[in-house]
Amino acid sequence: MSETDLAPVEGATELDDVADQLDEDDRLKPEFVRAVLDAVEAGDNDAARALVEPLHPADIADLFELAPHEDRGPLAKALTDLLDADVFAEMNDYVREDLIDSLEPQEVADIASELDTDDAVAIIEDMEPADQREVLRALDPDDRAAIEEALSYPEESAGRLMQRELIAVPEHWTVGQAIDYLRGQEELTTDFWEIFVVDPGHKPIGTCSLSWILRAPRSVAIADVMKREQTLIPVDMDQEEVALRFQKYALISAAVVDAAGRLVGMITVDDVVHIIQQEAGEDITRLSGAGDGDINEPIRLTVRTRLTWLVVNLGTAILASSVVGLFQGEIAKFALLAVLMPIVSGMGGNAGTQTLAVVVRAIATNQLTDSNTVRMILREFRIAAANGASLGLLIGAGTWLIFHRGDLAIVIGLAMVINNLIAGLSGVLIPVTLDRFRIDPAVSSAVFVTMMTDCMGFFSFLGLALLWGLSG
Repeated sequence: MSETDLAPVEGATELDDVADQLDEDDRLKPEFVRAVLDAVEAGDNDAARALVEPLHPADIADLFELAPHEDRGPLAKALTDLLDADVFAEMNDYVREDLIDSLEPQEVADIASELDTDDAVAIIEDMEPADQREVLRALDPDDRAAIEEALSYPEESAGRLMQRELIAVPEHWTVGQAIDYLRGQEELTTDFWEIFVVDPGHKPIGTCSLSWILRAPRSVAIADVMKREQTLIPVDMDQEEVALRFQKYALISAAVVDAAGRLVGMITVDDVVHIIQQEAGEDITRLSGAGDGDINEPIRLTVRTRLTWLVVNLGTAILASSVVGLFQGEIAKFALLAVLMPIVSGMGGNAGTQTLAVVVRAIATNQLTDSNTVRMILREFRIAAANGASLGLLIGAGTWLIFHRGDLAIVIGLAMVINNLIAGLSGVLIPVTLDRFRIDPAVSSAVFVTMMTDCMGFFSFLGLALLWGLSG
């Protein structure tokens, strides 16, 4: 065995140190976070930096997210030299806003100048207008122009998401010319997977992956090795639609074009992964009216968001109770109605929520389109009918066994079938209708579905009881 075999691998000790600070899910251990905060509180900034320095930028960002709000400012001051652009790019939006507010405009400009355009925009876009202008003035003219252009596009659009740093070459070049260009230009971006080929009007006509360029002879024309089929992203396309295109066509990067078809930027898969996670989380929390659902969101904003929908829910609850009020006389005559009616409305609400979750996901992932909407409605109707019949038989049998009332068993069984059908149809029709009117179905569908199942649950059960002439 040679001495080389016995030599320690460079960086191995550092990797071991980092591994000691992470648990089995690659999350920072609580005792490590506490050790860093204790060092900062004791004024031992050198010890805090020594602990944090081996971490990946994403782990440093996690450290700030795990630290209590009041400890983030002192922590940032202690780790100033470690808070580079990569850390800010990985940081939670609300935590990053807190830290950005504590920095001078020139410091923010220095950070933004080191980032890709899309990451720089993410830092600057949520600042107060006055602070935003100061930061933009402190930037280099080229960086300022690129960021101002990005800010002119709608929020959550491809124009905000894209980065301007890309490689584009004319179609008449050879492979050798492209390689010489890549090697000779020091200011070119260093992170890219493919080269875009453009015509004289700077419109993308194809792409060349780096592997093709490296393997092709220098004398071969770029036009002969490029792939002409490509997925172009309009600059105003919603970021959710961008993510769906990346997923559907298994893209690594894609060209972004303006209204005239000119190449203005590119979007890479690492940005799309973040968007997919963000959009999926938003849909889940919006279904319950919980806003963004971010645990770092300011309490005042969270209270305002949740309270808005709770007030709306209060209104729907009053509407449902008014339906019950129509049958006060029947309930007074036969108290068992009051005992059993929440079962019908509650089961209908659960069934409606199941259908709603499936439909909202189908809309979000483009599985539900104009061509299959009717088929989806019929499918959910059949499912609701089968579930309603099964639950109706079950609750009917249970009611007969417990209360020995065949008429009551029939009424509650029929009400269960009716409300499940209402739940299935409303769970499809409400989000589809909202989507047709360009309203996000994830935001408000749950309120209307709950209202329908509560009202129809009470109305069907108590109405059937009235028609049947049930009495104690």
